[in-house]
Amino acid sequence: MRMKRRRISYLIAAIVVAFLGLSSRRYSRLLPEFLASYAGDTLWALMVFLGIGIMFPIWSTLLVSVTALLFSFSIELSQLYHSTWVEQIRRTRVGGLILGYDYMWSDLLCYGVGIAVGSILEMVLKGQKMRWNQTGSPI
Repeated sequence: MRMKRRRISYLIAAIVVAFLGLSSRRYSRLLPEFLASYAGDTLWALMVFLGIGIMFPIWSTLLVSVTALLFSFSIELSQLYHSTWVEQIRRTRVGGLILGYDYMWSDLLCYGVGIAVGSILEMVLKGQKMRWNQTGSPI
């Protein structure tokens, strides 16, 4: 059964995730080293998952996940390309947040984890909603 995502819920989640991701960079010195190193990239990918879910609310979780992964990997691989015009975009705050700066293979792993977290949470929440609809009472 395919269910339509509630855009407002995903938008609120994306805003919260963006806030957490930016905070993980700004306050990285207060976090354990592992979180300071990897939380931002993982949350960025989760935000991509949520953003694609907002744009395409009737897509399956699998299609949203694959699209988010392809988008995220494309952005990371684009960091291998260094031309003057791309570097000018990366020097802006928004350009740097979206395009990143330097290719790192560990970012690919973070993207996979972030998108997997989004996928698992969505499937769990969809399962709970489906059970509610089938039984007529909460779990």
